[in-house]
Amino acid sequence: MALTTRRRALGTLGAALAGAVVLPAGQVLPAARASASEWKHGPRPLWRAHAHNDYEHPRPLFDALDHRFGSVEADIFLVGGQLLVAHDAADLDPTRTLESLYLDPLAARVKANHGSVYRGHRKSLQLLIDIKTEGSSAYLELDSHLRRYRHLFTTYAHGRVYPGPVTAVISGDRAARAPMEAQSVRRAFYDGRLADLGTSAPASFVPLISDNWTLNFTWLGVGSFPDAERRKLRGIVQAAHARGQRVRFWATPDVAGSARDALWAELLAAGVDHLNTDDLAGLEAFLDAHEPTH
Repeated sequence: MALTTRRRALGTLGAALAGAVVLPAGQVLPAARASASEWKHGPRPLWRAHAHNDYEHPRPLFDALDHRFGSVEADIFLVGGQLLVAHDAADLDPTRTLESLYLDPLAARVKANHGSVYRGHRKSLQLLIDIKTEGSSAYLELDSHLRRYRHLFTTYAHGRVYPGPVTAVISGDRAARAPMEAQSVRRAFYDGRLADLGTSAPASFVPLISDNWTLNFTWLGVGSFPDAERRKLRGIVQAAHARGQRVRFWATPDVAGSARDALWAELLAAGVDHLNTDDLAGLEAFLDAHEPTH
């Protein structure tokens, strides 16, 4: 190989390894240089970003992680001892299990990243599991599955919480609550409702308060946020945070536009912990523009 040709080939290979785009005929476009922090820790996760109906994306879990989401949601049905992931019973597929779509990939990623979902970031990813069948039996089956991944999940044991790379929070059918409360050791936590705010349920059992936005607020991002509703929202967040609980609302507007952005901005300003969306790229861009880098 001629010296000039060899140099050109080595230059092209080096650019590719550095993340550049290699074009036909050896032309190279320079890649954006990653910050020192990103080389060391990986891209900044967006802990407030919650992938609603995550399993409906082309690449469940992986699309959300590529967009740096800190929370993902999977709906499950208990069918013949299997936990199948789908939004509706008509969509059930025996190959789409909780293990295959979420538990096994998360375990592999955490192992590759030496104990974390996002390289260099020790904070736990939230896996919200929404039970669509009878809650008690589904939870007991789920509990047996989670025990197979005991080093993956945040664990409650005899009054103490031991953080793990992933925190499972159980939503959906309310009958799951009784068997969960009866456990002295569990690898999951309960998704409360606004009715649970200020009750005796501690954050070690109910770390998350979720509710339907449209049942509690009339404003959908058009015009000014009514002062009374803004005070109500901030009161909810302050009460939850005082008890160590996080806040999430579903059924918020999710069509790209000024109304959605206005509502998201009010949620951020109030300190809401998780913003719900099916538009992964849209929320990623919004949070990058509105949240400070840290």
